[in-house]
Amino acid sequence: MNKLSNTSEEILSCARALIVAGGYNAFSYADIAGVVGIRKASIHHHFPNKVDLVKALVVQHRQATEEGLGNLRHAIPDAMEQLRAYVRHWEQCIGDLSAPFCVCALLAGELPVLPEEVAVEVRSYFRFLSGWMASVFQQGASHGTIRCTYAPEVEAEIFMATIHGAMLSARAYGDVAVFATVAESQLARYLPQS
Repeated sequence: MNKLSNTSEEILSCARALIVAGGYNAFSYADIAGVVGIRKASIHHHFPNKVDLVKALVVQHRQATEEGLGNLRHAIPDAMEQLRAYVRHWEQCIGDLSAPFCVCALLAGELPVLPEEVAVEVRSYFRFLSGWMASVFQQGASHGTIRCTYAPEVEAEIFMATIHGAMLSARAYGDVAVFATVAESQLARYLPQS
């Protein structure tokens, strides 16, 4: 990942928070300028337009996810424990409000109205995440640590949809425990039968 300037990082961080709070169309460069404390022209210097800004944000999110999941795979060899660690990560992010909703999941809900350049990057994120999850299910099934009812690729889509749906439910109820209950119930489905 390319090293961004502190100002670029502040702009991206602010844009992420604004998107998570209200979606793609709920903010402008004036909103960012007010929060970050810079002029709109300065934002345009870093990101010529909103499409460039949100595209950069999604790419940054995907790259951070790729790096994080790569590190997870090396740190935790057991497939089921990798899934648990993924769930715990989101549970913590929702609980401490550091990332109360996956920015790509939120943007996916807006795909019909997103500029195509942003939509392409959002789809790329989901393809990556689904591929990682499918490989975890494949590994777990082959080692007998995960019970798959369906093909690993299908289980990956079910798990991904469940986790993102659990984020939505936690947001709707204002309760991180809802996320934990849904996610843990889904994980329990994968435990090998005794």
